[in-house]
Amino acid sequence: MNREDLLHIGAIAREAGQAIMQIYASDFQVDYKGPGDPVTDADRAANSLICARLHAAFPDAAIVAEESALEAYQGYQHCARVFFVDPLDGTREFVAKNGQFVVMIGLVVETEAALGVVYAPARDTLWCGARGLGAYRVDATGERQIRVGAVDAPHAARITVSRSRRSEPLQRALNGIAPREVTPMGSAGLKGSLVAEDSVDAYLAIGQAGKHWDACAMDALVTAAGGRVTDARGEPLDYRSAELELEHGLLAANPALHRALLAKLEQLGPDGSR
Repeated sequence: MNREDLLHIGAIAREAGQAIMQIYASDFQVDYKGPGDPVTDADRAANSLICARLHAAFPDAAIVAEESALEAYQGYQHCARVFFVDPLDGTREFVAKNGQFVVMIGLVVETEAALGVVYAPARDTLWCGARGLGAYRVDATGERQIRVGAVDAPHAARITVSRSRRSEPLQRALNGIAPREVTPMGSAGLKGSLVAEDSVDAYLAIGQAGKHWDACAMDALVTAAGGRVTDARGEPLDYRSAELELEHGLLAANPALHRALLAKLEQLGPDGSR
């Protein structure tokens, strides 16, 4: 992947974002895939648009998208290149109309998240990055290169966590870490982007943290910005797994803080109580 590919995928995310905002401004209907799992026409429209554009531009790549039928990406584990797409990350926030939702397109090459694009249509801000190309933020003021921060002490860190998945184990872990600041935020992609641009120091999730399309784009983005992303045990995310679920949390931070937070989490134990 080169810069031209990165910009092209960013343009696809922007186009999907425009479709999302048209529905956002309307009296849209909310359906549910399961308890507490909303879906709207914006999710579906963005999913169809992104998959069509990616297939036309990268016909050899598999596309694993949240609103696609399972049959559409069966056997993706055997493709050298796999796109993971969350067409509307933060549907709860979309429904609440608080603006904290993004379009996420991530690319895995072999076993690593190699490229990521995160677009926030409500604020018209694009974050994008790729291994070997660096990471960038593009908004109304122009384009600038971004990089993770340098805070290395957990107690001095600004940590962002899920607004909707504030579990007891996560709260106990936060109590044990005692960071300087905790910011609840919708959208995993938005939280990862804030880490990449040094607006916060770390993103932490304990336990179930969504699926691979919730992580891939922000994984590539944070890594391109000089950071590190793993599960909350320190294990790399296995994008070749037959299971899409992220059952062991997420941790994104600069390398030094990432090591320190892992050590703190290990000290606290799996339930965060020690």
